[in-house]
Amino acid sequence: MTAPVILFDGVCNLCNGWVRWVVARDPRGVFRFASLQSQAARDVLRHAGSDAAAPRPDSIVLVDEQGLHVESDAVLRVLSRLGPPYSLLVAARLVPRIVRDVVYRTVARNRYHWFGRRETCMLPSPGMASRFLDADNAPVSDHGADTGRSR
Repeated sequence: MTAPVILFDGVCNLCNGWVRWVVARDPRGVFRFASLQSQAARDVLRHAGSDAAAPRPDSIVLVDEQGLHVESDAVLRVLSRLGPPYSLLVAARLVPRIVRDVVYRTVARNRYHWFGRRETCMLPSPGMASRFLDADNAPVSDHGADTGRSR
């Protein structure tokens, strides 16, 4: 793998908002993206040596040169690569992971209720498509990548 890949729940509004937020703050194009529901994500996970078919769909996953990272660790690793001022938020690592992940899981468990979910697939904008591993074959069901415009 040459670039770190962020895997996300393709139908979750919060997760898609996070992806758009990262894209806007990553002008060098360090990160690539794929919906957890896609074949591209399964391929990335298999290449990373993940024993599971897929991580829980309520988790942001980062796969980079150091392996597979989930939940609050994934978020903090992404922030660390975005540079200042976002990289300063990695100070949250001083909070024990178990505490960070309880907060993460609470938000994840309620994300559809609080932020909603998409029923139809959305595609990345043409300018962002090259950063999405599943842009060419995103499904049109409610399990697709939501990163830009409607199909």
